[in-house]
Amino acid sequence: MARLKNVYKETILPALLEQYSYKSVMEVPRITKITLNMGVGGAVADKKVLQFALADMEKISGQKPIVTVARKSIAGFKIRDDMPIGCKVTLRSDRMYEFLDRLINISIPRIRDFRGLSSKAFDGRGNYSMGVKEQIIFPEIDYDKIDILRGMDITITTTAKTNEEGLALLKLFNFPFKN
Repeated sequence: MARLKNVYKETILPALLEQYSYKSVMEVPRITKITLNMGVGGAVADKKVLQFALADMEKISGQKPIVTVARKSIAGFKIRDDMPIGCKVTLRSDRMYEFLDRLINISIPRIRDFRGLSSKAFDGRGNYSMGVKEQIIFPEIDYDKIDILRGMDITITTTAKTNEEGLALLKLFNFPFKN
């Protein structure tokens, strides 16, 4: 079992149960999934760009990403219906906890000029979204083998009902928020 899953069951769950005085253990917020999304605008002109993005995403997540396609044509961006324009991965259970562990302890400290993540990036229902400007913060990516610096969106979906509960959950996971 993943290390953070044990930490959640042994320390975070009882702490949140006591802090918010829930009646049932099932009411305690937990992380349900982590979604990684990479929009590749350059895939319109060159199909190889998308292949590199897929390879990077696969190395980062440990899982094969799905290719996302355009929903409608936009002439200004030279995009047609069903053109591949990005990729995404949804991580759940053990892989999700392992990715979260690597993200918190290895990747986030490697971000340049890092002063903490914003605690205002919650969506109103306890889900947290963050953007990463460079994929090289992940140790799985070899700096010499990348073609271009690419960013991605990371969304952490929780069962928390409010932003405060979601923030408390992520703080107990040692998420590096600004004070």
